[in-house]
Amino acid sequence: MLFTGESAVYKPTTMKIGTTIRGYRLQKGLSQGDIEKRTGLLRCYLSRVENGHTVPSLDTLAKIAGALELPLAQLFAEDTLGRQLQSQKLSDDELRFLTQIRRYSTNLNDSDRKLLLAMVKKFAATATR
Repeated sequence: MLFTGESAVYKPTTMKIGTTIRGYRLQKGLSQGDIEKRTGLLRCYLSRVENGHTVPSLDTLAKIAGALELPLAQLFAEDTLGRQLQSQKLSDDELRFLTQIRRYSTNLNDSDRKLLLAMVKKFAATATR
C-alpha cells in the first residue's frame, strides 16, 4: 500500500510464482517429473503452474518448496530467483546447461577448472567460424 496524505492507495504488485518455481527447479537440475515424484503433484499441473495458467494454493506451494528443499518464504522473497533470471535473459536450456556445469565442476581442482575453461573457449572459437 502506498500512503498519500490521508488516503491509502493500493498498488498491486505482479508476482510470477511459476517463473520463480521454474527457476529454482532448473537451478537445482530437477525436472518436473522429479518434483512430481517428490510431491505427488502431476507433472502437467506443475507445467500449468510454471506457465502461469494455474495459481497454486499455499499448501501446494509448501509441497513444491519442500521438493525444492527451500523454505516456503523463499518463493516470495523480494529478490527472487525469477527476477534474477529475467534480468539475465537465459533460456531454459541455457540455465539447465549452466546448472549442470556448476554441479559437476564443484569437484574439480583449480588446474582442471582452468583446463575446462580453455576447452570451452576453444570450442566457442571454432563454432563461430
